[in-house]
Amino acid sequence: MAVDGKPDEKSFNATKGNNLNTNNIIRNSIRKNKMEKVQNEKLGQDDTDNWEELNFVQKTKRMMSLITVEPILACYVMPSVLSALATQNLYLEKACRVNLAYEHHICDALTRRETQNYTFEEEAVQKLVASVAGWKTVLQSFLPCGILIFLGAYSDRVGQRKFCMLLPIIGEFLTSVGLIVNTYFFYELPVEVAAVTEAIFPALTGGWFTMFMGVFSYIADVTTEEQRTLRIGIVNLFYSLGVPVGAALSGILVRKIGLYGVFALSASLYLISFFYGYYRIKEVKKSTDIKTTSCCQWLKVFFDVRYVKETLMVAFKQGPNNRRLRVIMLVVVLCVVIGPIYGEMSVMYLFTRYRFNWNEVDFSMFSTYAMCTSLVGTLFSVGVFSHLLKFDDAIIGVISCTSKILSGFMYAFATKTWQIYIAPLVEIFNGTSFIAMRSMVSKLVERDELGKVNSFFGLAEAMMPLVYAPMYTTVYTATIKSFPGAFFLLGGGLTVPAVVIFLWLYLANKKQINAEAAAAVKENMARTEEKQEKTGLENKAFETDETTSSDTKKVQDTNQTQVINEKADDNINQSQIEMGFTESMLCTSKL
Repeated sequence: MAVDGKPDEKSFNATKGNNLNTNNIIRNSIRKNKMEKVQNEKLGQDDTDNWEELNFVQKTKRMMSLITVEPILACYVMPSVLSALATQNLYLEKACRVNLAYEHHICDALTRRETQNYTFEEEAVQKLVASVAGWKTVLQSFLPCGILIFLGAYSDRVGQRKFCMLLPIIGEFLTSVGLIVNTYFFYELPVEVAAVTEAIFPALTGGWFTMFMGVFSYIADVTTEEQRTLRIGIVNLFYSLGVPVGAALSGILVRKIGLYGVFALSASLYLISFFYGYYRIKEVKKSTDIKTTSCCQWLKVFFDVRYVKETLMVAFKQGPNNRRLRVIMLVVVLCVVIGPIYGEMSVMYLFTRYRFNWNEVDFSMFSTYAMCTSLVGTLFSVGVFSHLLKFDDAIIGVISCTSKILSGFMYAFATKTWQIYIAPLVEIFNGTSFIAMRSMVSKLVERDELGKVNSFFGLAEAMMPLVYAPMYTTVYTATIKSFPGAFFLLGGGLTVPAVVIFLWLYLANKKQINAEAAAAVKENMARTEEKQEKTGLENKAFETDETTSSDTKKVQDTNQTQVINEKADDNINQSQIEMGFTESMLCTSKL
C-alpha cells in the first residue's frame, strides 16, 4: 500500500528516465516503507503471541508496567476527600469555641448533635462558617484561574508534565501540616486563619485543576491514540475508587482517630504520592529552543500572552455550522451546570447538620451513597442512552439537566432522612451532562485544536467557584431560619438555561444532518446522470480496464483514509467521553 506523500512501486517504474539519484531515493523510500510495515506486523503478532504465552503473574507484571500516573492520582484524591469533613469540623469547633466564645458545654452539645436547646447557637455558628467558606473558596480559586491558562500553554511548549503533577501535591501536603498546626494552637488561632491555611497553598500550587491537566497531558504524551482511551479509562478507575473510599472513611476516621489522626494520615498519603511520582514518572522531553538563564526570563516565557491569545482565537474562531456560536453555548452550559455543584459543596454539610441533625458519619455515608448512584447513572447513560439507543448528545444533556432540576425540589423540601436519600436517585443522570459536553466539543473542533479548547473550558470551570460559592453561602445564611433548602431551588433555576441550550443544539444538529443528507442525495443523482451520459461511448471500451482499476484504487485509498480518520475521531471522542466521566465524578465528590 502506498504511503501518503511517498511514491509506490508504480511511480518508481515510471521514473526510469529520471536521474540515478532520484531513483535511489524512491527505491530506498519504498524499501523502507515495506520493511517498517513488515516489522510492525511482526511486532504486533509477537506481542499477541507473547501475551497468550504469559502466565498470570507475568500478565500482572506487564499490566502493572503500564500503570504510571494512576497511583499518584489515587493518593492525591483520597486524602483530599478524606480530610474534607475533618476540616469542616475544625471550622465549626473554632467558630463555636474561639470566635463566638460559647461555653464548653454548649459546644460539646452541638458536637454531640444535641441541639434542641441551642438552636440560636447552632445558627450563629453555621452563619459564621458559611461566610468563611464563601471567601475561602474565592481565595482558593482566584489564583488558579490566572495561572492555569498560562501553565497549560507553557507545559505544552516545554513539557514538564511531572512538575504539573507534583506541584499540587506539595500544596496539599503543606495544607495538611498547616491544619495540624491550627489544631495544636486551637484557641490561639481563629477560624479565619484555618480557612486561609486551607486555601492559600492549593491556590499557589494550582490544586485539582493543575493535577488533572498534568495527568491527562502526560497520558496524551506517552500513549498512542489507540492506547489513550484505555489509559484514560484506567485513570477513571483509580479515581472512581479513590473518591468513594475517601468519602466512606472520612466520617468514621474523624470519630476514631480525631483531627490530628486524619490530617497526619492525609499528609502521609501525599508524601507517598509525591515520592512515587518523583521516582516513578519519567519526564517527557520536548524538542524546544527555549532557554532561561534568569528568573525574569523564565517569568517572561511562562506568562507569554501570545499563547493565551492563540487559545482564545482557536476557541472562538469562525467555522462551518455556526461553530463559534455552538462553542460559546457549550461554555455557557458548562458554567450553569458546574456552578451549582461548587455552590452546593460550600454549604451541603452545614445544611444536613441543621435540617437533619446529622454528624460527620451520617454525612460521609450519604456522600458515598450519592457518589455511587451518580456512578451507576453515568455508566447507564453512556452504555444505554449513548451506545445502545444512539441518543443525540444534546438529548442526553437535556435528560441530565432535567434530572438536576427535579432533584433540586427533592433536596429543598426534604424534611426526613429517607426523603433526602431519594434525591440522589432523582439526580442519578446529572453527571452525564459533562460527558455530553465533551463529546459535542470533540465533534465541533479539529483534532489539533482540542487541547486549546479544553484548556479554555478548564479556565471557565475554574472561574465558577468565584461566583457560585459566595452566592450560595449568602443565600444559605439569609434563609437558614425560614427555608434552609432554598439554595437547591436556586441551583435548579440556574440550570434551566442549559436545558434550553441543549434543545437548541439538538435542533441545530438535526437541521445540519438533514442538510448533509439532502446534499448527498443531489450528489448521487448528479453522478448517476453523468454515468448514463457515458454509457453510450463504446469506442472508449479499451480504456475501461485501466480507468476502472485507477478509479477502484482511488476509491480504496479514499475509503481507507476515511476509515483511519473515523477511527481516530472515535478515539478522540471516546477520550473526551472518558474525561467527561472523570469530570462528573470529580464534581460529585465535592459533595
